[in-house]
Amino acid sequence: MYPSNSRPTQVTILDVMVHHPPLSPKRERQLIDQVQRGNHGAMGELLGAYHRQVYHLCLRMIGRETDAADLTQEVLLKAVQHIAGFKGNARFSTWLYRIAMNLALSQRRRRRPVVSLDHAKEKVGEEPHDCGPSPEQAMIDRQQAEMVQSALAKLGDEHRQILVLREMEGCSYETIAEILKLPVGTVRSRLYRARLGLKDELKTMLPDEVDQTR
Repeated sequence: MYPSNSRPTQVTILDVMVHHPPLSPKRERQLIDQVQRGNHGAMGELLGAYHRQVYHLCLRMIGRETDAADLTQEVLLKAVQHIAGFKGNARFSTWLYRIAMNLALSQRRRRRPVVSLDHAKEKVGEEPHDCGPSPEQAMIDRQQAEMVQSALAKLGDEHRQILVLREMEGCSYETIAEILKLPVGTVRSRLYRARLGLKDELKTMLPDEVDQTR
């Protein structure tokens, strides 16, 4: 799941994090109430239900596994530190995504975006099994995913983040509006411009194929 060579001698929060299944809104609220009353053991189940999604979001925003793992740990630690102030006006996952997005944007402003094939594999899945696509098709899928990631890396932060949230994370317009603190109408118009920008970047890589789409 996470890179094994990022810090081989240091145990991080990700190393001991146990994955939990998705939470219902009721169970999520119960866990938050328990944590806010001092039952810190409930935080493990709460974060365990979302840490993989946070990692994938960080990876798609940052583009390098080791940096994404570090950033995921920072996001989870910040959530632990500030859970007492969580008011429940939005889903916990929305609040967590907002923390992740803000930290990812801060890191992107400090560093030049990096594109990796490992990142691209997150979009198309792991290595193919016998029942999946042929090796040739899997290679094409990975190459296309890497091109999309390369194009994303060239976009501005506001366009990149909204494409990641909508196209890769599958967030609704309303959820994106909550995460980015924008009106829904602004989300729609910005997403439209972001898609056009991505299409323009892809045209420089695959002019014939992109012209035949849409």
